Amino acid sequence: MTNCRQITPFMHCADLEAALRWFALIGFQPRFRQANYAYVDREGVGFRLMQSTEDDGAPFPPHRGFAYYVDCNDVDAIVRETAPGLKAAGVETMGPVNQHYGQREFMIRAPDGNVFVFGQGVAAP
Repeated sequence: MTNCRQITPFMHCADLEAALRWFALIGFQPRFRQANYAYVDREGVGFRLMQSTEDDGAPFPPHRGFAYYVDCNDVDAIVRETAPGLKAAGVETMGPVNQHYGQREFMIRAPDGNVFVFGQGVAAP
């Protein structure tokens, strides 16, 4: 029997409300909420969000350089659903594009500068 089932990224954010609005743009809904913490999910894929500040109250520095990858069955369906809201909100996106390594990907720049990707396996070009 396998014990480990999934990985759930834990993202620090300067503004929990803004993070929840951003995740709603890509179809994630809050399932649990406290003053400075929320758990959001979409079809069983979850993220833990923590509003964090330094000891002096300044926003916690973002963890730039991370990419959050969500494997899915139909990237184009995700694009059809989310692209209009992302565009209206001025969110930077790229794709969908078939990559040379056999993945079709839709990349979204998160507010903290990190990259959020929906991807599906396809035949390599």
